[in-house]
Amino acid sequence: MSGALDGVRIIDFTQMVAGPLATLILADMGAEVIKIEPPEGDSGRAIGRNRPGGESDYHLAMNRNKRSVVLDLKTADGVAMSKALAAGADIVVENFRPGTMDKLGLGYATLKELNPRLIYCAVSGFGSHGPYRDRPALDPVIQAMSGYMQLNGTPDTGPLKSGALHADFTTPLFAVIGILGALRARETSGRGQAVEVSMMDATIFTMTPREQYYFATGTPPARTGNAHYQLAPYNAYATADGRHLMVIAHNDKYWRGLAQAIGRPELLADARFIDGSARFANRAELDAILAEAFAGATLAHWLERLAGADTLFAPVRDFEQVFSDPQVRETMVATVEHPVAGSVDMLRTPIRMEANPLTVRSRPPLLGEHTEEVLAELRDRGR
Repeated sequence: MSGALDGVRIIDFTQMVAGPLATLILADMGAEVIKIEPPEGDSGRAIGRNRPGGESDYHLAMNRNKRSVVLDLKTADGVAMSKALAAGADIVVENFRPGTMDKLGLGYATLKELNPRLIYCAVSGFGSHGPYRDRPALDPVIQAMSGYMQLNGTPDTGPLKSGALHADFTTPLFAVIGILGALRARETSGRGQAVEVSMMDATIFTMTPREQYYFATGTPPARTGNAHYQLAPYNAYATADGRHLMVIAHNDKYWRGLAQAIGRPELLADARFIDGSARFANRAELDAILAEAFAGATLAHWLERLAGADTLFAPVRDFEQVFSDPQVRETMVATVEHPVAGSVDMLRTPIRMEANPLTVRSRPPLLGEHTEEVLAELRDRGR
């Protein structure tokens, strides 16, 4: 089967996470991605080197289905080759600080003159306008600046960043959406366009609908840990065998099921818990009741009880439990053989398309592995 983006060529100037993840998704959809790297390589190659030969987790996770070409953009030849590649491409993606590509002679204004159909996507920390445009950014910086970090934690812990790279992973999703929209618009207009996504903007958007609470009340949602700032019950509870359950009853239907599952149907008539507002107002008492109930039996017991009552719940699982789950292994894990790192498990893109499935076609490339190959193709096209 063909990929949805077969025949689409992308010149990828991105490094680290947010940019490479965007081009990885497009590559999985069938696009040809040529990854342009400096002589020392994408800076992500130097982080978390715990594989044979120095291959980093960051590089292996973000760069399958791509060809690596080394070009020194500080040289005239490197810039000239980059222009030639962009002239024959559908898309350019970069995540330098704003203005960097312009200084190199590779900005959108220059490249669109060479290729009016070019879609040029710029991903940056803070966008091309405003007082922060020139500041460097990594995921924790954006989590802090966007207000996202302020939502996480408890009054005792203070603000906490998320355990995963939230800003780095949501930003490329918006970049991909913008690129796909620009490809669709080009079908009608015949012309490309610039697409810009900042990590700051993308991360602020992901806090929806918490901003509405702030706009309505003038105060931010409280840091409540695993609890919710407006709903109860909504928390993680320990079981008798030291495991944890996430349990939510955001409406009366699920509250009825939960009360029955824990063997406390009398709670349904308790005035303290009679509706959502009452349950939230008395959530400390409700949490204490639920904590005592769940502590009285094992996780296995509660999984059976809660499933039978059609409640909203899940065991809190660690990575070993997640990645030994047969469903996860089947749908989300692919294995490739790498000449240096050996057998490498990696996550599939979680998009299922019946006619044009996303595929893992090639392993992450070695630095500059395809330089001669790609430049030879470029010379052949120029003849």
